[in-house]
Amino acid sequence: MAEKKLVIHSQKYTGESKVISMRLPVDMLTEIDRVAKETGRTRNEIMQLCLEFALENMTIEQ
Repeated sequence: MAEKKLVIHSQKYTGESKVISMRLPVDMLTEIDRVAKETGRTRNEIMQLCLEFALENMTIEQ
């Protein structure tokens, strides 16, 4: 099975949005900030991309 990768493009989300609050482990937030800095994106954009990728690729087991 081919390894799935999150590819980050330079397109911003422009649809309707809503503000939420979220707790993250410090090491995870540090990694998100590293990726944001390396790609020139905001923390919010990186988190949106990761969540979108997860939702599109998850399997729900019951």
